[in-house]
Amino acid sequence: MPDNRELKNHYKQTFVPPGVFVIRNTVNHRVYLDASPNPHAAMNRHRFELTMRGHRNPQLQSDWLAHGAHAFRFEVLDQIRQSAQPDFDYVAELATLLALWRDELAGSATPAYNPVPAQDATCARAKRTH
Repeated sequence: MPDNRELKNHYKQTFVPPGVFVIRNTVNHRVYLDASPNPHAAMNRHRFELTMRGHRNPQLQSDWLAHGAHAFRFEVLDQIRQSAQPDFDYVAELATLLALWRDELAGSATPAYNPVPAQDATCARAKRTH
């Protein structure tokens, strides 16, 4: 059986895929879009902040209080696969992925808690590679 030190080292070496996630309000269909090097941890942080009434987005916090936690879904939309290239820039790739999802959101009629800046949507269309 491995000891705690081995388990800790294994955990530190495990690749956590960066990604884009969304918090969906199932009542009014508004969404909060964000990206993180660890999307599951970021979603947990957002859930904690909302529960503790200290979220940085006042509209999202207000709806959380009005509709309750059961009215929200947290989901990872997209993740970056681990690259074989040792110098792969995950930060830049994550920024591009977020811009693509913002562009997708701006193109739909989905209302957002975090409005899409016009220049970000334009840049995302120019960078689209999919």
